[in-house]
Amino acid sequence: MLTFNIRGENIEVTQAIRDYVQKRISKLEKYFEQSVDSTAHVNLKVYQNKDSKVEVTIPLPYLTLRAEETSPDLYASIDLVTDKLERQIRKYKTKINRKSREKGFKNFEFTPETAEPAKDEESKLEVVRTKRVSLKPMDNEEAILQMDMLGHDFFIYEDAESEGVNIVYRRNDGRYGLIEAGEE
Repeated sequence: MLTFNIRGENIEVTQAIRDYVQKRISKLEKYFEQSVDSTAHVNLKVYQNKDSKVEVTIPLPYLTLRAEETSPDLYASIDLVTDKLERQIRKYKTKINRKSREKGFKNFEFTPETAEPAKDEESKLEVVRTKRVSLKPMDNEEAILQMDMLGHDFFIYEDAESEGVNIVYRRNDGRYGLIEAGEE
């Protein structure tokens, strides 16, 4: 079951808004075979020009769903974000089903990898944010799909075949690049 963390910037999150967000995003649970214990992070923003922006991030065990939408109406933005998340889920499920038919189902052991932040007090470079990532086995296509769904310019993952750490990134010309980590 999804839990919700709803924040508002330049807007008070009323019970009516909270109920509407929970009602709309909870409909996504129908796409999951088993109950999902995750927290949906929802940010509601209202700008001075009265536009409303809704950002939703739902971290799942094998996928992170993220979408944002801006429109003049807050409720319309919530609806559009929900539709966008639903399309992402359907696209991901279609891709996984197609791959399982092509290659046969393959079980992976997922072990979270954590990175410790560098603690160099003499350095003039300052780390202002640290993120921990779990490297999940996947192929290049799936990593590019994840990167696009998150809206990022790069994505770090474990290659399912070589079991090495790879990074896909979006090049300036719009195509994709691949960095394979290896031992020198």
